[in-house]
Amino acid sequence: MTQNLTFGLVGIPLKHSLSPAMHNAAFAKLKIKAKYRLFPLEENGLKNFFTNLDKNNIRGLNITIPYKEKVLKLFKGIKNSAVTFIGAANTVLVDKSKGLKFFNTDYLGFLRHIAQLRLKPKRVAILGAGGAARALCFALGKKKVTEVFIYDIDHFRSLSLMKRFNYIFPNSKFRAVGRIEELNLKDKDLLINASSVGMKPDDPLLINRNMLHPKLFIYDLIYNPKETKLLKLAKEAGIGYSNGLGMLLYQGVESLNIWIGKKKAPVEIMQKALERAF
Repeated sequence: MTQNLTFGLVGIPLKHSLSPAMHNAAFAKLKIKAKYRLFPLEENGLKNFFTNLDKNNIRGLNITIPYKEKVLKLFKGIKNSAVTFIGAANTVLVDKSKGLKFFNTDYLGFLRHIAQLRLKPKRVAILGAGGAARALCFALGKKKVTEVFIYDIDHFRSLSLMKRFNYIFPNSKFRAVGRIEELNLKDKDLLINASSVGMKPDDPLLINRNMLHPKLFIYDLIYNPKETKLLKLAKEAGIGYSNGLGMLLYQGVESLNIWIGKKKAPVEIMQKALERAF
């Protein structure tokens, strides 16, 4: 009897993830004998886990907080240009020769979702400077935005992104700021929360109502809870907003297409599975 293939998500914590619902629905629709699982791992277990993927019949993975950047330090000679530029990976393929190939579908998922939302940002502010923010900066550079202001509690991380993406995209201005007030939201048309602040009920609200304006759109990568404090603030202010469920969907679609080798991911099935999972 043929053993089912295994795919999954690596990170910690993972209890909030809706990825299994989305991918398992896709496998069922495509009649692929596979299972998508959650792999909550501590950092000291990463190397051993990735070394034994083929042995454990794992053919593909997604990577989430806090390992999108850290996993790249475990392997040398990664050839994917987007991953190299971004400095973070969220998708892994175990190829036929049992080698590992790293990809970043986060930026593709974001671009597909903002296109669906009909957003054409020019001046952007980002909260957070981790792996997700790196993918966003790459996507925004590809979109040829005018400027991107970045805030992170760890200012060194913001500076690192600023230097990296000013070099990659010299026609866009990337700037690291030391205080949230310096994001200058009054002249921005898009605010993105790329941090984990908002996942927990007792997380603080980083933005004040008086920072908002009618032409500002707020995009929170967090999708569980469905409406964070930040999105509730946007709703109360009567401005446009979205959570990150669409980005989750489209990065998942792109990941699945990499794993199965053909662009046939059932987008509608995956979207309905996500909606049901809520």
